[in-house]
Amino acid sequence: MKASLEQLDNGLNQSLGFRHFSLPYFDAPYHFHPEYELTLIVKSEGKRYIGNHVADFSAGDLVLMGPNLPHCWKNETIGLEDSSQAVVVQFKADFLGEKFFSIPEMQAVSHLLEKSASGLVITGNTRNRIAKELIFLLNVPPVQKVLGLLDLLNTIAQAPQDYQILESQNQAYQLAKVDLERINKVYAYVIENYTQEVHLETAAYLANMTETAFCRYFKKVTKKTFLDVVTEYRIKHACNLLIGTDKQVAEVCFESGFGNVSHFNKQFKTFTGQSPLGYRKLFQTM
Repeated sequence: MKASLEQLDNGLNQSLGFRHFSLPYFDAPYHFHPEYELTLIVKSEGKRYIGNHVADFSAGDLVLMGPNLPHCWKNETIGLEDSSQAVVVQFKADFLGEKFFSIPEMQAVSHLLEKSASGLVITGNTRNRIAKELIFLLNVPPVQKVLGLLDLLNTIAQAPQDYQILESQNQAYQLAKVDLERINKVYAYVIENYTQEVHLETAAYLANMTETAFCRYFKKVTKKTFLDVVTEYRIKHACNLLIGTDKQVAEVCFESGFGNVSHFNKQFKTFTGQSPLGYRKLFQTM
């Protein structure tokens, strides 16, 4: 899987895109684009990847993402023809004019859009209201879509208690286009393979570098080693399994891409400050 720059086609007479997807499974690769995106999962479940954040998703998942933030939703199985459904809204920062979001009346929305550079998951009553309005806006005239989108963004902006920042380290997404494409090819490879084997040689090849040059470059851009990133994805996967299932630690270890329980326990404690069982108990008591 290759992280690709998505070229959006919203039609000749549209400045924003409202789309409804109904598929056997979500087939969009790990990708990025210069538009903002608001995505509602109407029906489906699996893993959501935004930047280097990984989490389970299910129906009702609602996320606002800023420009060039790589993302994808992945299903673990292929379902029926309409088993994966989503409503996606995409718009550019200047779709209402270069300075529109700078006017005083749009201050709250402007701050929201700045925060969306790291990805925002929206929950609670705000999520419920936005979900209903998104589905309604699919079938209204273009002008009402524009007005509706502004209302949606303002609704989210006025309820900071109902959204959470997903990706706290988004400096990699402020890179020049060529660097962004190169790094996200590597992230895409990791996302596709971290529960199995991941090879430095392959990552370096995707970046069109020698292994030594790639290691230096990757650390400079992401502030992490390549192994750190792979381990981080595996630990996050393990955290989801520990919280969401009753699987034994050894089973979680191997399903997350680790080949040794002792090594898994050590790495898990390094990243979370807890043992796997301690982490599970912590969330069971919350």
